[in-house]
Amino acid sequence: MTTAAPSLPAAFRDSLSRRGEQPFVWAKREGAYRPWSWQRVDRESRAVAAWLAARGVEPGDRVVLVSENRPEWCIADLAIMRAGAVTVPAYTTNTVADHAYILNHSEAKAAICSTRDLQKTLFPALAEAPGVAACLCVEPPVPAPRPALVTASWEEALAAALPAVDHTDRLGREDVACFIYTSGTSGHPKGVMLTHGNILADVRGAVRLLEQIGLEDEVFLSFLPLSHAYEHTAGLWFPIVIGAQIYYAEGIEALSTNLLEARPTILTCVPRLFEVMRQRIERQLRREGGLKSRLFEAAVRLGRKRYERGRLAPAEAVVDRALELLVRRKVAARFGGRMKALVSGGAPLNYEVGVFFLALGLPLLQGYGQTEASPVISCNPPGRCRIDTVGPPLEGVEVRLAEDGEILVRGPIVMKGYWKDEVATARTVRDGWLHTGDIGSFDAAGYLRITDRKKDIIVNSGGDNISPQKVEGMLAFQPEIAQAAVYGDRRPYLVALIVPDPEFVQGFARRHGLPAELHRLAGDERFRAAIAAAVERANARLAASERVRRFDILDGLFSIADGLMTPTLKIRRHLVHQRYRDRFEALYGSKAA
Repeated sequence: MTTAAPSLPAAFRDSLSRRGEQPFVWAKREGAYRPWSWQRVDRESRAVAAWLAARGVEPGDRVVLVSENRPEWCIADLAIMRAGAVTVPAYTTNTVADHAYILNHSEAKAAICSTRDLQKTLFPALAEAPGVAACLCVEPPVPAPRPALVTASWEEALAAALPAVDHTDRLGREDVACFIYTSGTSGHPKGVMLTHGNILADVRGAVRLLEQIGLEDEVFLSFLPLSHAYEHTAGLWFPIVIGAQIYYAEGIEALSTNLLEARPTILTCVPRLFEVMRQRIERQLRREGGLKSRLFEAAVRLGRKRYERGRLAPAEAVVDRALELLVRRKVAARFGGRMKALVSGGAPLNYEVGVFFLALGLPLLQGYGQTEASPVISCNPPGRCRIDTVGPPLEGVEVRLAEDGEILVRGPIVMKGYWKDEVATARTVRDGWLHTGDIGSFDAAGYLRITDRKKDIIVNSGGDNISPQKVEGMLAFQPEIAQAAVYGDRRPYLVALIVPDPEFVQGFARRHGLPAELHRLAGDERFRAAIAAAVERANARLAASERVRRFDILDGLFSIADGLMTPTLKIRRHLVHQRYRDRFEALYGSKAA
């Protein structure tokens, strides 16, 4: 294992020399997971690199990659870099307009697309992107949207006898590896230019962080979008560098099954999924009741006490050891039974959710990062986790706080800049320091704690600074509430829009003989009282200025499809405020709860 390679393809080559015909990437085919060896990935990436070069792709050109997580994503990324070009990943949830913007803004020379469904949104965008000369499709392509566009299937590229092209030995750490277009929570996406050195430095920090767990024969389960910097670095190139295997999940809906099939040792995750898993576990236990439920509650209670106090009384310790066998091993089995690290990133993790999983013995680590930092900046180390923090900075990364508390980052992980946006680059990186826009503090042990986004902080009419993420997290922790968005800048108190939990809605409707339709239930006094009770439970754990005084009920979840959530499941708060401004404002004149 080495992190001293001069480029990402060189790092792949180092692992290839050790692993050869051993399994590397796995995907479901005909109902079962099947492997691609390191040698097969090497061969196919060479063929795709040759195909790109034959279609005019030269070193420094950009190639847009549109695909769900699958072996061909990894192969395409490697092939693009071997051709000396720059990978431009695009989200599978992008609209035609989104694709057209990225294709034209990046000045892409070619594109790679996987399924026919994804071709249906990419190809109309290609009609508006005359600079794109060719598109390679994993599945047979639909008709080209314009005569000058060359298209081919993956099999055709693999079968073509084209001159070999491999610029690996010409690539250095200062060369750009990829543009990651930030989905963001506001504004037009910017193309973050990450170099080979940026990503390799971040991987090196991750290796040093996790080397104490062994890092031998590791298995990853990849389900977060590879078009996001978090999964691209932590879920693809980190495994490549350490010579690990990667299983590609069939989707979030199949995650529980895929965990049992892949039995991963390391999993990158986002807080929303931990929240959903906790709610599902607790609902199942409430339905079952009895001794099983009591044992589980005891495991959580004692595990939390041990975590927060450092030790248990002798009698409690005896009971706790018994609960390891009766409860915690069974919970661990749900995650495959051999998990070494569950790394939460992409958004703040609610403390209560984090402690819940730690109490159950899962090796949960909260980290922090930004796309502009390749992306991991800090993370809790195994065995020394403080779940209310995001841990100390990675090795080689400097972090300091500005006078207003803004987190500033310096080191080899900081991006080269924003593509074609020198003004935004100069505003974001000053004197080598990345201005993250996040507010934070350090504890006595040097662990970083994130308070909020600088631009998201609510300042009420009394001058109090309020973290909307904290309030929304406490609301969404309640079992009756799936999502929440708060509002109250320059106002005397906070109000919220609440999205009830779908399973709670179904159960309430059954118990009361009502239709399970939110637009009808929202007017039922008993239903509103149940939601109001959940809001009050959240308020009880908040400061007076943070409490939600009034709320309204929405009849549908915020989603990626409606544009109100990012692909890593963070609420785009500014868009929620725009779309529902009238409903927020009405709450200040309402006498409702």
